Amino acid sequence: MLRQLRSSVRVLLPLMILVFTVGSVLAKMPESRNREDIPAKYKWNFNDIYPNWEAWQSDKEQIQQMMDQFVGLRGTLSDGPDNLAKAMKLSDQMDQLSYKVYRYPQLQRDVDTRNNEVGAKLQEVSLMFAQFGQATAWLNPEILSIPWETMKSWLDNSLELEPYRHSIENLYRQQEHVLDEKGEQLLSYFSSFNGTPRDIFSELSTSDVEFEEAAFSDGETKLVTPATYSLILETNRNQDDRRTAFETMYQVYADKKNTYAAIYNSICQRDWAQAQARNYNSTLEAALFDDNVPVEVYENLVTTVKNGTAPLQKYFKLRKEALGLEEYHLYDGAVPVVEFDKKYDYDEMLPKVVSAVAPLGKAYQDKMKLATSSGWIDVYENEGKRTGAYSAGVYGVHPFMLMNYNETLNSVFTLAHELGHTLHTELSHENQPFATAQYTIFTAEVASTLNEALFLDYMLKQSKDPKERIKLLEQAIDNIAGTFYTQVMFADFEHQAHMLAEQGKPITADVLSELYGSLMKTYYGDSIVYDSLYNYLWARIPHFYNSPYYVYQYATCFASSAEIVKKIQNGTEQERKAATEKYLGLLKSGGSDYPMTLLQNAGADLTKPETFQAVINQMTDLVNRYEQELQKL
Repeated sequence: MLRQLRSSVRVLLPLMILVFTVGSVLAKMPESRNREDIPAKYKWNFNDIYPNWEAWQSDKEQIQQMMDQFVGLRGTLSDGPDNLAKAMKLSDQMDQLSYKVYRYPQLQRDVDTRNNEVGAKLQEVSLMFAQFGQATAWLNPEILSIPWETMKSWLDNSLELEPYRHSIENLYRQQEHVLDEKGEQLLSYFSSFNGTPRDIFSELSTSDVEFEEAAFSDGETKLVTPATYSLILETNRNQDDRRTAFETMYQVYADKKNTYAAIYNSICQRDWAQAQARNYNSTLEAALFDDNVPVEVYENLVTTVKNGTAPLQKYFKLRKEALGLEEYHLYDGAVPVVEFDKKYDYDEMLPKVVSAVAPLGKAYQDKMKLATSSGWIDVYENEGKRTGAYSAGVYGVHPFMLMNYNETLNSVFTLAHELGHTLHTELSHENQPFATAQYTIFTAEVASTLNEALFLDYMLKQSKDPKERIKLLEQAIDNIAGTFYTQVMFADFEHQAHMLAEQGKPITADVLSELYGSLMKTYYGDSIVYDSLYNYLWARIPHFYNSPYYVYQYATCFASSAEIVKKIQNGTEQERKAATEKYLGLLKSGGSDYPMTLLQNAGADLTKPETFQAVINQMTDLVNRYEQELQKL
């Protein structure tokens, strides 16, 4: 339904959670950040969605017409299953069309956030969604006015309602949190404002941000953009240069700390207001309820990780000694301990990423080759382009992947990661009707982190360079540190920040910085020297602003993928084949059931703390191997 679509659009932004044209001449990363200078094969083909803005406008108008038809169905649902099926089908048609209407300007906006004309069209879509929310506020209350026994009989006997069974059953499960028609309509009036804090953060951090230049030890002066900052931390072996890049980057956020705090406070207050309006006891309960995830899963995750930080701290201490540093800072965490500044050409790495997923079968590899065909991936950084990486689905078209590829090993792993999302979306869209094609963010990171695990294994087997092997081992440990430990610390932070709102306590820049600083000491102990500017890291994490209570799912997904990939790679041939089929079944299942159930069917049970402890044990083993390799060097 359109209300669900708007919610899905918001949670897809972090996931949105590459051209595979191999020729005799391999192109190098463009030196220019001017988008016009980047070859077309490294850029999105928007014509796959619409040939022009006229076609976009036509579909936008068609949605308005369909909305009129939809409003005309009000009051008819209780007449029988045929009327309910008619309303659900029409809702699907509108939602599917809305994805195209939304993505067309949204994707173009992301590759040039300075384009106000495209930004205005995106605002048009947001306003349209707000109107839809008001016009469709009657739908869920009217469905719930039908007694469950009657509805169950309809679901059991109507083939047309079968695609909607799970969503309708889930709606009745959530009945205590659905308001009457008047209440739903009242909340819908605020829907256009719910995304305002996110939009302000985006404008402040992307469109209006002013990155600073800094002078480095080689005599060069560089503009420290996010991509440049990451590159320096990953490749520059001069600690003073890394410190300069860090201080230059974080000062940008520290200078606007009060503005960022005001934005984040509004998000916490919004989430608490919505939770109370829908009769939840806390923002955490509200965030987990849609996916039917017990609060205990979240609490067990945080507790287990807090008690299992010893291997992480040991890793930092080993790195400090190996790098020969008197002090170890967080900005020292990305540079390899060996001299290894190899550049990974994009076109050279694509076939290797495809080869790495061979354990998942030829059909999966073929789909990955298709996913890396022209127009699916926007590869390189350009002026005005959104930072980071994501994969965004368009049902009936194909997924669109955003990258800011910089030829580091980390960027290759990001490529493998986002291709996992893309293949998940593609398989889900191919095997599920639109009603159940959208998988939840709770399962979203399983495919991406599993792809990374397979790629790491492939590279370790292929590499004969001892320095590269050390770097790959660092990559494996850093993957757990970043995807598991850091994301849990982030989740811990946003939960405690939201509890401040629930308790009626102030949320200021100083409060948020003190909270984040105390968490760093809990997780990192005496393994690092603390820099006060890192206390402002909360100001630059998009997930905090785009999708609260999202980041913990990186950790749950990482634990799930670690469990699944172990079964895919170990055991008898028959056992490995069965594990692979179960995993591919997860990718094909979309949102056809609750995520905890889907993961259990795929071989990962998150109700058991042992699943999380297994990742900590894996971290311990990798760090011990890392220590042995360093001793050999």
